[in-house]
Amino acid sequence: MTAFTRRQWITGACVSALPAGLRAAARRPNIILVMADDQGWGDTGYNGHPTLRTPHLDDMARSGVRFDRFYSGAPVCSPTRGSCLTGRHPFRYGVFFANAGREGQPSEYALPHEEVTIAEVVKPLGYRTGHFGKWHLGDFDGPKRSSPSDHGFSEWFSTVRKVPTVDPPSGEYWENGKPVTETLRGDDSRIIMDRALAFIERSAKGKDPFLAVVWLHTPHLPVVATAEHRAKYRGFTETQQHYWGAITAMDEQVGRLRSGLRRHGVAGNTMLWYASDNGPEGDQEDAEWPGTARPFRGRKASLFEGGIRVPGMLEWPDVIKRSSVVKSMASTSDYFPTIVDALGLPAPHRRPLDGISLLATLRDGEHAGARALAFETTKVTRGSPRLALIENRYKLLTNLDSRDDLLWDLLADPSETKNLALHLPSETHRMRGILTAWRESCRQSNAGADYKKHP
Repeated sequence: MTAFTRRQWITGACVSALPAGLRAAARRPNIILVMADDQGWGDTGYNGHPTLRTPHLDDMARSGVRFDRFYSGAPVCSPTRGSCLTGRHPFRYGVFFANAGREGQPSEYALPHEEVTIAEVVKPLGYRTGHFGKWHLGDFDGPKRSSPSDHGFSEWFSTVRKVPTVDPPSGEYWENGKPVTETLRGDDSRIIMDRALAFIERSAKGKDPFLAVVWLHTPHLPVVATAEHRAKYRGFTETQQHYWGAITAMDEQVGRLRSGLRRHGVAGNTMLWYASDNGPEGDQEDAEWPGTARPFRGRKASLFEGGIRVPGMLEWPDVIKRSSVVKSMASTSDYFPTIVDALGLPAPHRRPLDGISLLATLRDGEHAGARALAFETTKVTRGSPRLALIENRYKLLTNLDSRDDLLWDLLADPSETKNLALHLPSETHRMRGILTAWRESCRQSNAGADYKKHP
């Protein structure tokens, strides 16, 4: 067997299978993937936060599609980011946990060059492709190099890892393959959005379709807010002022993005997705850890709901004519197959996807049908087992060993308080079987099975 070349699908089957009617640039939607970093389910006004102000996210939730069961691809950031770009679970290609976070540390994981990203899919169709913000899928140079330009992005203003959310060190940002030397001042979300909006403006003026991936750092530690935004939460602890102030500042940039799309006349034909990469940081919610996943159990790194159920929304005015709330499951792994479907392209040949297309749900309100979401994580889990399988009603948490399984009825018990594993042994056994088979499939993918030619 010889190595599978991803270009065979990207430039061959991808373009040739595109229906003639969809080859016209006017029919191709622009695509924007916005993601917050460590924003919990409850860290929005529209999900009932009693203090935090997020008027632009609230308006987006009212105007488009709000997903009430939206899941990040993993309970930590690097794996989720990989799922956004590939539609595949990160255990299929070896991004098992969050990359190194300290300045100067090399990345532990890198997105393999053999993976097909959504940027590589749309670029041959004439799309401008840009990445802005936190990358966290490999280094920009050195032995773990796996930068945005290595995965289909022509323009980028990005960091390898986290940065403070005010006055970020310029040396942590690279722009189009070179370190940034200018001094960066002010709110980091605004700094990122400045570049993203300039990219969108150039694309709109050139009448080029575009893909913009905007991965904001807020509210990841070290989370800092400007004095202006802290003042909105006067009377609370300093930590709360910084945390809520930074999210409000980020919310303003989401509003600025939406206004920019309207100003440039491209809002109608733009798929604008928003989500968080995982649940909130900290072992518990309190004044020093203000992020909230309420009403769900668990937080970042955990496979309990609070670690992986996150805010999720989409606006696409030309297609989504009325606001709606989707109660069925959706995931960051669904971005890739949904976009591919919207472009009329085939799925990658012999390359298993973990996401599904949501296009029928978005266009016609059709339920996505029976599906399952599988998860595996490693290292820190904050008390949860390392594997999970979620179906419409039941959720299994397990280590697939002799330790006790946890089975929850999410429709009756979304806070995961009553373990039904002993009461429903056949259901537990059935779901363990599905999870075991999925895990073996991921093992084979990670061993290189998806990168081989088949006779």
